[in-house]
Amino acid sequence: MNEPLSSRVSPLTRRRFLAFSGVAAAGALAVGATRVRWSDLLTAAAQTPLDPAAGVLVMVTLYGGNDGLNTVVPAGDPAYASARAELAYAESDVLDLGEGLGLNPGLAGLHELWAGKELAVLRGVGYPDPDRSHFRSMAIWQTASPQTAATTGWLGRWLDAGGDDPLRAVSLDALIPPMLAGAKTAAASFPVSGLRLPKDALGRSMALLGGAAASDGVWQARVAKSVADLQQAARVLGPAAGGTAGPTNSPVPSPSAGGADADPDEQSKGASAGGQGELAAQLETVASLIELGVPTRVYSVSLGGFDTHSDERATQQRLLTELDGALSGFYRRLQGSDRGRQVVTAVYSEFGRRVRANSGDGTDHGTAGPMFVLGRGVSGGFYGAEPSLTDLDDGDLKAGLDFRSVYATLLAQVLGSEPEPLLGGWDRRVDGLLS
Repeated sequence: MNEPLSSRVSPLTRRRFLAFSGVAAAGALAVGATRVRWSDLLTAAAQTPLDPAAGVLVMVTLYGGNDGLNTVVPAGDPAYASARAELAYAESDVLDLGEGLGLNPGLAGLHELWAGKELAVLRGVGYPDPDRSHFRSMAIWQTASPQTAATTGWLGRWLDAGGDDPLRAVSLDALIPPMLAGAKTAAASFPVSGLRLPKDALGRSMALLGGAAASDGVWQARVAKSVADLQQAARVLGPAAGGTAGPTNSPVPSPSAGGADADPDEQSKGASAGGQGELAAQLETVASLIELGVPTRVYSVSLGGFDTHSDERATQQRLLTELDGALSGFYRRLQGSDRGRQVVTAVYSEFGRRVRANSGDGTDHGTAGPMFVLGRGVSGGFYGAEPSLTDLDDGDLKAGLDFRSVYATLLAQVLGSEPEPLLGGWDRRVDGLLS
């Protein structure tokens, strides 16, 4: 489909998101102000290439509130099957992690990384006094400010502290997420949109125009180089960015939800609360940019559709299978280059789901959930205690690991930045997660 972005992204949802988050930086919405072209990225790679020893952070946002209990499944706990009936997975269905836990069967690639001690599973991650609104909870995660509304994102503050170069962070989302909006600087935007050149006689002629000749003058040489650069970009970025631009799980209210003023939180089938599809294409583009030496230190990608109020099991397993293929393929590809081996990828969602299934074979908005971290120097294994399924807070899991401790660890050990000034004085980290 080629409809304009404005017809696919709900103005109501975007307005609500910013209103609840308190993030008012222009970069959070005005993507055009910092949108970059492939030529900008190639120029940056040539002029100031990424240091092969520099850490790179990739943040993967799962929009909609991923059900953590059916992702890292406590299949060995009788309370799990009792609370979830037909929604529950049996022990024989899941991919064993030990301690009575198993990965969703859609996560076979991540299970291989777990077996090689290359995947960290952080359990019971959340924050104090959790909010069950998609928009407020996502704003809390993206600003790293649970107690008070913040006007900047946690990585936006990192951008502000390091100067005014937007290429230090790049969003492949259709919109720049608030976590990449600072007071002075917003991340660059490079949405997945594809780059294709003709393959017939015209394409062959264009390729010939990019050939250098000793007799070329200055301007002829520059034109030839620009054509050659275009060919190179098409070869490297075209296959990775070949999908349709924009979100495939856009937060557009359904006709049955009561019209434009309906609450997007109540939509079913997982398609509310933002995010986009084609995660593999997003991550393949990120891998290409890293391998080219683009000097970006932070990338943001997303996958939507996790608001599973009904028919959850098939919907979530399909989405987790997409996540798994994209992440495991990304990880394997990056291991083939020096720059790629410096990448750490973190996966999170705005909240988990309630312990007990609802009447529609789905789950409603909850609190704590798992995070995944994989990549350079990650010490695979469990971090944080598994939340109890019987000692609950009004039917919800109690968080045992504050997400700010994860952020502090990533800031310090991947980006080489002191976390406390960027996280409101938060100074705790996840011991042993990264070496």
